[in-house]
Amino acid sequence: MPVSFHGSLAAVPASHFVVQGRQAGQIRVKDEVMTTYSPKASEITRAWHVIDAEDLVLGRLCTETARLLRGKHKPTFAPHIDTGDHVVIVNAAKVVLTKNKAEKKGVYRHTGYPGGIKSETYAHLMERDAAEAVRRSVRGMLPHGPLGREQIKKLKVYAGPTHPHTAQNPVSLELPAAKAR
Repeated sequence: MPVSFHGSLAAVPASHFVVQGRQAGQIRVKDEVMTTYSPKASEITRAWHVIDAEDLVLGRLCTETARLLRGKHKPTFAPHIDTGDHVVIVNAAKVVLTKNKAEKKGVYRHTGYPGGIKSETYAHLMERDAAEAVRRSVRGMLPHGPLGREQIKKLKVYAGPTHPHTAQNPVSLELPAAKAR
């Protein structure tokens, strides 16, 4: 049976292929094992980023922060391993919510007792504890399990313009797409 190869397999000699049936789609390469790369804990390097949240939209800021915390910006990303970087967010009190969401959107938590649901608006949460509002939004974009709990520990949020992490030499990260219009 004649077998035709397309793409990168055309350069491999025909003697390296085994036809496992009558269909051309059932071809495998002999003597070559394709393995998936999985990063080891010793190979992971963690950088420090600082983001100034002044006049940034909350959701856009949090999606980029979650991407950095998970490590999706790295070529060695693996969904089951924490490969992310540390992120420091300053000026969390100056973050912006669009379309009057600060007064309309609610934040909920439960005490654990029957009828113990507590709610407040984002405007009230932002004036009470702006850093917690940003932290909760990022936490909702991370995995909900042991891996997500490890990743959220690398997030540091401060309501003011200063932070105590200058010894780690964090790289300033600009997010022009997250600016409020």
